[in-house]
Parts: sequence; C-alpha cells; structure tokens
Amino acid sequence: MPARILFITGTDTGVGKTTVAAGLAAALTARGETVGVLKPAETGCEAAEGQLLASDARRLAFFSGCGAEAQTICPYRFREPLAPSVAAERAGQRIDLSVIRAACERLRAAHSVVLVEGAGGLLVPLVDRVTFADVCAELDAPLVIVVANKLGAVNHAALTMRCAERDGLRLAGYVINTITPQPDLAAETNVSVLTKLFGPPLGVIPWLGDVRETPADRARLARIFREHLALDRLQG
Repeated sequence: MPARILFITGTDTGVGKTTVAAGLAAALTARGETVGVLKPAETGCEAAEGQLLASDARRLAFFSGCGAEAQTICPYRFREPLAPSVAAERAGQRIDLSVIRAACERLRAAHSVVLVEGAGGLLVPLVDRVTFADVCAELDAPLVIVVANKLGAVNHAALTMRCAERDGLRLAGYVINTITPQPDLAAETNVSVLTKLFGPPLGVIPWLGDVRETPADRARLARIFREHLALDRLQG
C-alpha cells in the first residue's frame, strides 16, 4: 500500500516549520514508522565544492533516517533566498512539477509515511502561478500548519486556514511552535485564543533551544514530540 502523505506548511517564514517537521519525523520513526521526506524546492542554499547544499532537506533526512538520494529528497536547490519561482527564474531554470511528483512517488513506494515540507506559506509560488497550495491539493495530502507562537499568530493562522478551506485542502491540524525561551503576553494568550477559534491544536511544542543533527537531539525531539503532539490524529 502506498505511504500516506502529510504536507507541512507554515503561516510565514521563520516559524520553525523545518524543526517541527524534523521532530515529527523523529517521533514517527521512534514509533516504528518508515518516514520519507520531501522538500520540493529549497532556496538560500550555500555553495560548497561546486554544489548547492540544502540544509533544511539534510536536516529532514537526518531526523527521519530517510536514506533516499539527495536529488529525490530535494529535487530543486537555489542559492538566492527567494520564493522558488523567482529563484529558479534568476538561476535560468524552470521547476517541473512532474519531477516533484515522481520524487514523491518514489518515496511513497519505500516508506509508510512521507512528510512534504513547503517553503514559506501556502501561497508561495513554485512555478508560474502554481503555489504550494496547488501542490498540496495535487498530492491529496492532509495539511499540517505550523503557527509560531508570537504576536500576529492569530491573524496569520486564520489567513492560512481560510486559504486552505477555499482551496479545498484537507486540514490534519495545526501545531503551535514556541520560538522564544521567555513567552511574552501574546504568546501566553495565543493558545487559548486559537483553540477557541479553530479547536484544539495537534500540540504545543515547547522551546527547544539549539537543535543539532546528533543522535542525542534526534532522541530528544522524538521524546518531546511524542509527549506534546497528538500523533494518533495523524494516522490516515
């Protein structure tokens, strides 16, 4: 049976989307799942020895234990930190959605679940007028929204959820991610406000501090996400 897919997006850039995806991957792996990861396009990649290094994709691979080829995990890499469609155009390239679909199918054939992480938010353009929302719809993947617990979280979450509803996307739930060690007043009140508006979140992730690609941190994230995330709500 092909693997189920979860599409992970954020309400903005810098909300901890990759960290949440990595923690979810570690937790699912610790539960006995085989987890494939897909970052369709990564921008802001550093160059080393004539290659572009996709750090987010590498982190996803480490925390999931996914051993697929780097080109499958991240088909498109660009140096400039821009929306993928813009970065591709400036690099003289064009993103082909069939390449992304093929990578996803290869991962589905070898794993029990595939986590697909977008870039930025749902409406970030990937190629022409095609956004990550369109990719999520084409993959027919339930959507996990990462909400940074900060001032503006309520509005950003509402906009993303309304966009998802408008586009007919299936919402698996939202995750509130703590991004500072000391919460301010907005962070202290956001959880209750978001719960009243949208129902209980899948979980509230505490401040994680520095997350490194080490076996110890993989075990730490697996434990924290098992404790703070309702993994059973993501089962098909």
